[in-house]
Amino acid sequence: MKYGVCGEPGIATILAEAGYDYIELHVERDLQTGKDETAFKPQLAQLQALAVPPSAANCFLPGSLKITGPDVDPQALKRYATTAFDRAERTGIETIVFGSGGARRVPEGFDRQDAWAQLLDFGRMIAPIAAEHGITVVVEPLNRRECNIFNSVGESADYVRQIGHPHLRLLVDAYHWALEKDSYEDLVEVMPLIQHAHIATYESRMAPGLEACDFSSFAQALREGGYDGRLSIEGRWTDMGREAAGALAELKRAIEGG
Repeated sequence: MKYGVCGEPGIATILAEAGYDYIELHVERDLQTGKDETAFKPQLAQLQALAVPPSAANCFLPGSLKITGPDVDPQALKRYATTAFDRAERTGIETIVFGSGGARRVPEGFDRQDAWAQLLDFGRMIAPIAAEHGITVVVEPLNRRECNIFNSVGESADYVRQIGHPHLRLLVDAYHWALEKDSYEDLVEVMPLIQHAHIATYESRMAPGLEACDFSSFAQALREGGYDGRLSIEGRWTDMGREAAGALAELKRAIEGG
């Protein structure tokens, strides 16, 4: 298992000193997908020199770039994805998280079957492009407060299976999984599809150890499913510099059963 933290590049030194394996960046912000190549080059050099490798990135698409509804622009989506994957590859990123609740949210009154078909079109379009750049896109189930589609691991797994491409897989996030009250059995069932994971406490979405949280069922599902990939803390901190090492120790105890 490799352990990382979601955050901006400036925390990389803290993570290295605390013993983390990688940092998970933000696609739009850190890969500067809204800027041209000349503007991105200085940023690329900085990302390549980080104290821990930037192995993953989340927030794939901005909310303004719609995947569902009447305002979808397939060519704009393709251009954006191609830029993101190209920059991710050069940065060293191997996994991009497809949460993007604003982009994939089904507009009120819009037919959900039509939205599902649009999401399938999107997945089938991006997966081969991701493969060309050595990137795997992982679909993140989001709780229904944040999005109105792909809320459960089961629904998200159905989508991944329908796409049927090795470079489009599944993510599980402990916080969303607990909030949606997804079952242990459902999580174990989809484990062969999972290629990335997030974790935070269930009550206040904090880093492990910053409030009481029983991760035992989540951890057991990962172990039973044989998961040995990356696990990123995606939660709040009060003072990361002081808390990072303790959070990693607590995370390892919770997940590895030590």
